[in-house]
Amino acid sequence: MLSHQVFYRVCYADTDQMGYVYYGNYARFYEIARVETLRSIGVSYKVLEDAGIGLPVYENYSKYHAPALYDDLLRVDCTLVKMPSARIEFEYKIYNQSDVLLHEGKTTLVFMDLASKKVVKAPEWLISAILKQHKDD
Repeated sequence: MLSHQVFYRVCYADTDQMGYVYYGNYARFYEIARVETLRSIGVSYKVLEDAGIGLPVYENYSKYHAPALYDDLLRVDCTLVKMPSARIEFEYKIYNQSDVLLHEGKTTLVFMDLASKKVVKAPEWLISAILKQHKDD
């Protein structure tokens, strides 16, 4: 449906004492990828927040295949799973510079009205941006 790639160089602060990327950082890599995926179709988190909509994480899943290491150049492939409704779902695959699959993950976020803190449907202008990108592919 909608896919985007982000590249990220592992810095020393991302690693643990063994030189492996600390497991908690993968959720941050997911965030970087999904923010840039939405930005690739002209939608930023800032625009969503300015429209009174937040996107809190509802579910997070990770599967580790091999460690990412200090100074690896990671490629994070982010895919929008299906058209969003009140939820938006992304899948991630993280590869190193040798194209080895290191990690897979999924997140589900909900659209939340920031004022009422209630779950709402995805804004129509976001749906339109996704459909336009899908049509252009």
